[in-house]
Amino acid sequence: MSALGLEAIEITKRFGDFTALDRVSLTLRPGTVHALLGENGAGKSTLVKCLMGFYHADSGEIKIAGKTQKVGNPRDAQGAGIGMVYQYFTLVPSMTVLENLTMGLGFRPGRIDWRAERAKLSAFLATMPFGVDIDRPVSQLAAGEKQKAEILKQLYLQARILILDEPTSVLTPQEADEMLGLVRSMAVEGRLSVLIITHKFREVLAFADEVTVLRRGKLVGAGKVNDLGVARMASLMMGDQAAGDHAGRLERESGALMLELNNVSALDDAGNPALRRVNLQVHRGEIVGVAGVSGNGQTALVEVLAGQRKHQGLVAVAGEAFGASRKEIWRHKFSLLPEEPLRNACVGRMSVAENMAFRNFDRPPLGGGILVRRAAMQRQADDLIARYNVRTTGPDAPVATLSGGNVQRAVLARELSGEVDVLVCANPVFGLDFAAVADIHGQIVAARNRGAAVLLVSEDLDELLELADRVVVIFAGAIVYETSRSGADRQAIGIHMAGHA
Repeated sequence: MSALGLEAIEITKRFGDFTALDRVSLTLRPGTVHALLGENGAGKSTLVKCLMGFYHADSGEIKIAGKTQKVGNPRDAQGAGIGMVYQYFTLVPSMTVLENLTMGLGFRPGRIDWRAERAKLSAFLATMPFGVDIDRPVSQLAAGEKQKAEILKQLYLQARILILDEPTSVLTPQEADEMLGLVRSMAVEGRLSVLIITHKFREVLAFADEVTVLRRGKLVGAGKVNDLGVARMASLMMGDQAAGDHAGRLERESGALMLELNNVSALDDAGNPALRRVNLQVHRGEIVGVAGVSGNGQTALVEVLAGQRKHQGLVAVAGEAFGASRKEIWRHKFSLLPEEPLRNACVGRMSVAENMAFRNFDRPPLGGGILVRRAAMQRQADDLIARYNVRTTGPDAPVATLSGGNVQRAVLARELSGEVDVLVCANPVFGLDFAAVADIHGQIVAARNRGAAVLLVSEDLDELLELADRVVVIFAGAIVYETSRSGADRQAIGIHMAGHA
């Protein structure tokens, strides 16, 4: 088995009016490790999905070993020698490694000769620089072993081009270094060519030969890692343009401290540290942006503030300990726009009017006794729909029938319709069209102008530098950098986001 080269030549991919990739080219030389860099939304995943046949490019060409290759679906990609290991594990947890890798071969006879399959897999593993216990269920493997099994599955399928999508996001640093070192050793031996999507400059410097950088769907730079260096790669990723003022921003001094986190730590669902002694303050009349690559503790941070995740340390609002009970939320005028609001802040089958009433259904004029006054609830919904430009067939429509942007508007209408002292937003415009983005950004800035303390968690650095007064960077669950908006340096922010400070 020898490594293959791959070329993506002027790949363009559109989704309606949105151009996700605009004539992007990439060359992966045989027997090398090539890093694909870019912020969230830069087009990296779209490009590799075109290479794997999940998406079909609108124009462009894919060449493997110098020959044009039509990749209509993932099976075509596999037949051409391309395999992909995803950010999250895809093996069946209840099945053994042997069963997973055997089933990955595709159609099997009704009766499988497991003795023959074990012998075949054992012979294959003898040629690999690493292995795993093939008789253990995947659920019993450590994270590093699971990642190895994912890689072995692709190699067992005879992949000679391996695409790794954020392969170390679920690994410890030691597991990550071991896994990437093993993959690189196979590339150096000429057995494999590797394309790795990563945000971590340390991994690029340690394991990659060449790099391609995308920004907003366009190719902005490529070359040898040693020639570019960290500073140049960060500059290419983040761009050099200065932060622009949002049209609705009012110049004002920040006021009293409203939201404070003091040495806040939390564990993720697997019991690993998700937040590490986080200290953060947000004052009246300011937006504090939290920048970071996905998976560095942002979700846990929002869950702690929402009362959905246990934590150690102090969370305080207006100087009082805050546990996000309904009584505390109401007393402190605390509002929250979580990520994926249809899933996290709405009941899809209930109407727009009912969802808009979640904050005040039990208070006058909507309630106060046992019953909810439906007429008052309808009048409130009509008013909020008009004020916040929520496009719906009417207040009785199930909220799940709304577009993503209009679900966001509906939740913002609910959260901002009364007095707001603290507003927490998590990726509030992810995946929305330009009109929805402008609307929602305007509402967030308006809340800040009225004196609310706003915490904006976003993976879009442009969004943060447009809206925020201060920006902090979270990496591996800790706040590692802070800057004022006026003094923000994209390159410095990018370096800290990648953990290369």
